[in-house]
Amino acid sequence: MAHVIFYEKPDCAGNARQKALLRASGHEVEARNLLNEAWSASSLRPYFGAKPVPEWFNAASPRIKSGEIDPNKVTPQQALVMMILDPLLIRRPLMRIGDHCEAGFDPKAVDRWIGLKQSAEVGDGCIRSIEDDAA
Repeated sequence: MAHVIFYEKPDCAGNARQKALLRASGHEVEARNLLNEAWSASSLRPYFGAKPVPEWFNAASPRIKSGEIDPNKVTPQQALVMMILDPLLIRRPLMRIGDHCEAGFDPKAVDRWIGLKQSAEVGDGCIRSIEDDAA
């Protein structure tokens, strides 16, 4: 069993399914609001590891969907500044166990990392509720 610090967007149905799968797999989940965290470049950067910068971004963010931001044209430092100013740009969830951090929820990767009960498919996306208009 792992203690997972799980940064989420409150009321995100996708994050709710991901937390449920973690708990069903025997893990303890400490949910935190991604949008209220006081992020800095040094606190945010470890979650992205060796992933390419475009994979740091939440593709469902209104600023990405509208084309205002092209993740393929952003440097790592620019990305971190943008995400600190607008946390909706961050791919979620962000998860930390001890010193190991991850962004996004790839069930196969999470299973290799800490183990998952294979009873349900849960992906990276967020299914919006009717009252949830912002990514």
